[in-house]
Amino acid sequence: MTPHDTPDWRRQVFDVLKAAGVKHIAYVPDAGHATALRLAEADPDINAVVLTTEEEGIGYLAGAWLGGERGALLMQSSGVGNCINTLGLVAMARFPFLTVVTMRGDWAEFNQHQNPMGQATEAALKLMGVMTWRADHAADVAPLLKGAATMAFEGDGACAVLLGQRLIGEKAWVQ
Repeated sequence: MTPHDTPDWRRQVFDVLKAAGVKHIAYVPDAGHATALRLAEADPDINAVVLTTEEEGIGYLAGAWLGGERGALLMQSSGVGNCINTLGLVAMARFPFLTVVTMRGDWAEFNQHQNPMGQATEAALKLMGVMTWRADHAADVAPLLKGAATMAFEGDGACAVLLGQRLIGEKAWVQ
């Protein structure tokens, strides 16, 4: 596959969520999700909600589901740590939960403070009953996210797709 053949995974995140009937995207701003967030904010059929902290998104998505609508939480791996206690609501209420997580503290991380949570993200989600899949290649993003959306919304599952730093690209310290 040449670089020109590489799927635009950033756009595909939005396209898959839209095709899955997602009407609410809750997020804390993140460069890795920037394309999907811009598209969501511009789409009149989607309510893009900026959060002050990631765990607010879980309660918001529970409310959206109770109102008969689907939602997804877009966050960075550091935000997973903020959600651990609130993921208990997902486990106890058993409502569909879908999150897309951009990874930090992963391959080629320059900020050592991102490493602890980045290395614990997948295990933490699994300990809270969230099924996880990891995309490190552009071609994997759409099929993994589509499958996770199906398991969440049709199977009342708690699902996360982790977007690895090899996919996102190496970050550089800018002074």
